[in-house]
Amino acid sequence: MSEDSYSFEYDEYGNTKKILIHKTGISIQGSNFTNKGSAFEVKERESLGIDGTLPPTPRSLKSQVANSLIKVESKPDDIERYIHILSLFNRNVTLAHALIRSDIEKFMSIIYTPTVGLAVQKYSTIFRRANGLHFYPGNIDKAEEILKRYVHQDIRVAVVTDNQGILGIGDQGAGGISICLGKLMLYTQGAGIAPWHCLPISLDVGTDNKELLESDEYLGWRHHRISGSEYVKFIQRFAKAFKSVFPNALCQWEDFSKQNAFAVRDAYLHDLISFNDDIQGTGSVTLAAILTAMKIKKEELKQQVFLVHGAGAGGIGIAEQIEVALVESGISLAEARKRIFTLDSGGVVSSDRKLEPYKAKFAKNPVEMPWLEDIDRNYLLEVVKNAKITVLIGTSGQAGCFTQEIVEAMCENTERPVVLPLSNPTSMTEALPTDIYKWTDGQALVATGSPFEPVEQNGKKIRIGQCNNVFVFPGVGLGVLACGTREVLPTFFTAAAHAVSEQVTKEEMKKGVLMPPVEKLNKVSKAVAVAVGLAAFKEGVSRPCAFSRFQHDNDEKKLKKLVNNMFWKPLYLPLVPVDKK
Repeated sequence: MSEDSYSFEYDEYGNTKKILIHKTGISIQGSNFTNKGSAFEVKERESLGIDGTLPPTPRSLKSQVANSLIKVESKPDDIERYIHILSLFNRNVTLAHALIRSDIEKFMSIIYTPTVGLAVQKYSTIFRRANGLHFYPGNIDKAEEILKRYVHQDIRVAVVTDNQGILGIGDQGAGGISICLGKLMLYTQGAGIAPWHCLPISLDVGTDNKELLESDEYLGWRHHRISGSEYVKFIQRFAKAFKSVFPNALCQWEDFSKQNAFAVRDAYLHDLISFNDDIQGTGSVTLAAILTAMKIKKEELKQQVFLVHGAGAGGIGIAEQIEVALVESGISLAEARKRIFTLDSGGVVSSDRKLEPYKAKFAKNPVEMPWLEDIDRNYLLEVVKNAKITVLIGTSGQAGCFTQEIVEAMCENTERPVVLPLSNPTSMTEALPTDIYKWTDGQALVATGSPFEPVEQNGKKIRIGQCNNVFVFPGVGLGVLACGTREVLPTFFTAAAHAVSEQVTKEEMKKGVLMPPVEKLNKVSKAVAVAVGLAAFKEGVSRPCAFSRFQHDNDEKKLKKLVNNMFWKPLYLPLVPVDKK
């Protein structure tokens, strides 16, 4: 169905009220935005010119979801379930999202981690239909023209990747766009941003993955990765085109390599409405777990000493967000940085080493830390002991590196150590929650990056909170759109962290749980959106929402009303035939 065959009509909050059909007939069933499958009502079939194209008895959306659940469960494994859901998404986007919403915890593990990693690797072999846009050196000069084809969808959020830093599997070439699509499905599920407002984008600058380059199946640009000034110019061309075509849309950078992640984020902080989820989303969700731990411990953030083991994009992003929160708590920037240690494969990140620029701000002066001088002692256990670490965070991907000796050493520094083994997948986690509880006699406060089954402690089942970025980025996106800000500030992510933490109930905190359950995703995302909007007002960067006629100001009730009413739900919209003029 061509772009001029339908259009959207919005209410005053910018939410889709109806879809206007400019060209009736069987093509309506060919667009995943307008197709309802077997759910077209009899009168609707007649008015839309599709009478006779479907069996006589319509199905309700509820019945369609039940039928789809049976089909999904019949698949032999999760990658086949992924393919089935993606195919459904490409036929009938409302039904696909209604299916996902029926059990968000289960289906999130299929459309996103961990299954999406396999989907990325198999992208070329399981390809059925294109989703989003692929820019490469052969078409980047036409980026503005290509983006304009999507204007009719009123794009509000784009997730953009250069495919190099896919979590746990690295450079995956063109397949990285599957991550973008999965994230955007979660924007829809978490923040109610309608799927026609979402655009996944791959910046295919080549791949250094030898297996892909040698594969006859590979669909990406068959060249080694461009770098240096050539890479910078490519990103600049894209950013200029994106800003020109979608000046009010949010651009989320995703899965760039470590240094490029920081360089690209920082280069466009003020030119685009953008952020990097691997850096800032990871930092925010980890801070949320730490803030909950502080409530349980009845201690202040500025009383803690932090160690981030793994100084990649995620690890430094966590350190950055802790730094922002510490400064907001009333201490100086210098004092905040003294309380944050980072550790990489070379040991403690220190100023006497040659460092990547993004690591330098947290480098320690070895003169001030005499225990760092002995290279044989410059490792995790010694840092925990000598720096008196109270909050230990793992982003290293080194399975089992948080040993019993290290965790027990933390107990010498604090009665209730905070231990956050965040590496994905479960096979790469720094320590198992059940072991951490055993080593600390249940006193540790634990959250993980991967999902874990509840742990039995003192006769009670304890849910393991998951530091999943999905608690942050959808709400940040919705909040940014609602408040009309032209830039995404670090304080937004601190506000988001507080909002996520506040969704953990007192009953759960009594059990030591640090994060809300995934089933509360909608509620959490709305709370984050409001918090981000209020932070924007406080910072003086808010302006009227470009997507809404609803008038709001620095009023929490009005902002909540806007956020609630901007929220799209997977229900079939009226399809209204109109004369095309």
